[in-house]
Amino acid sequence: MSPREVFALRDYLSPELKGRAISDARHSVSLTDILSQTCLDGCRSKLSGRSVLLSMSGQLLSGLAMIEIDGIARRMLLCPPDLNPDHLNALIPDAGIDAVVTDQPERWTDKDVPLVVTAGLPVTPARPAPTERATEWLMLTSGTSGVPKIVGHTLEGLSGAIVAEGPARGTPPVWATFYDIRRYGGLQIFLRAIIGGGSMVLSDFHETLADHVARLHARGVTHISGTPSHWRKLLMSGSAASFAPRYVRLSGEIADQAVLDGLAQAFPNASVGHAYASTEAGVGFAVNDGREGFPASLIGANRDGVEMKVVDGSLRIRSKRAAHAYVGKAAAALTDADGFVDTGDMVELRGDRYYFVGRRGGIINIGGLKVHPEEIEAVINRHAAVRMSRAKSRRSPITGAIVVADVILTAGTAARPEDIRDEILSDCRASLASHKVPAVIRFVEALDVTPAGKLVRSDA
Repeated sequence: MSPREVFALRDYLSPELKGRAISDARHSVSLTDILSQTCLDGCRSKLSGRSVLLSMSGQLLSGLAMIEIDGIARRMLLCPPDLNPDHLNALIPDAGIDAVVTDQPERWTDKDVPLVVTAGLPVTPARPAPTERATEWLMLTSGTSGVPKIVGHTLEGLSGAIVAEGPARGTPPVWATFYDIRRYGGLQIFLRAIIGGGSMVLSDFHETLADHVARLHARGVTHISGTPSHWRKLLMSGSAASFAPRYVRLSGEIADQAVLDGLAQAFPNASVGHAYASTEAGVGFAVNDGREGFPASLIGANRDGVEMKVVDGSLRIRSKRAAHAYVGKAAAALTDADGFVDTGDMVELRGDRYYFVGRRGGIINIGGLKVHPEEIEAVINRHAAVRMSRAKSRRSPITGAIVVADVILTAGTAARPEDIRDEILSDCRASLASHKVPAVIRFVEALDVTPAGKLVRSDA
């Protein structure tokens, strides 16, 4: 492949992008400045052909370094901030890491890595970097307590859905996401901003939700995405009243009808929809009709080059947007014999529509019967007084286990908790099999969410 056939992320930038920027709570960097300046400490050329680990304390430097290193390094591993440091000892040799780019070089003095490059702000003048090769993008899976898997992508695959949509029409969008851009969901939004010629406003871990939303409003954010849990927390906070995006998207968890309706009510002038994507399968599809689930007509080949099938209730996807492999000495096969990624997301056909019922690995056992907690939560969340819920199992001396539901009520709810509990139970009995009906409903003030924006799930 000749150099002219290889595109890097910075090749999407041009001097015409004047006024576009990437910003966080403290800094803003023009996209045009990135072409002639660097955040690296004079060592960009030393990264040529290396396998590089990005280990930054913040998202802005991570994003700038991604743009600079793509097309130069052989591999680039994105290190999310919540990664267990003990896991690095396994990940570094598996990914063949021989260089680290970091704003905390002191943390790497005892690591056996040949090259440590310091990153920092402000950006400084530098010669434009020519694209040398197609860098392999490495990302880590989430949702596991053990060492995460390393997933290999190409920029072409990561950007496939974005390029297929084409550039945004009219005024360039200002993007934001509740995700971290070092995870797949956040990276997709970051790439949309860069490739589509828009701006990007990054989240900040240390910022309160109210301050974050106020900053999004002040920066004129028009397009924003997050998990359903992210959005439920925003709706509970009361901050939505001061924010008016025109494009709202959900992904990463099951988007039930309650949260979709809540967002449509909070943002009546916005396009509200949900998308399906995963680190391994890539971007699958988007649903923009305001309804949970997805049309059965999407199963099979479709116009976007994504093919889907359902095997034993599990959604499988074959696409050029998918990852090409797991990386590491003991890496398992990523796809089945036909090239499909088994997502592990369970779906159920009802009429002409498929509905997500939960994760195959998240099933709880109630008296020997399998239960998807998300299915129970979807029913509970329909109640007008409920903002968020979590179903889980609890050991029982009689049945072995029972369903317990923790429920957050909508602020200002006037009804008595006892009456709400009775109504929720009545709804559950009408919609669920008897073994799925919660034996205990507890009203709580908060529910934990993982750094990836997903509801924390654990048995009591």
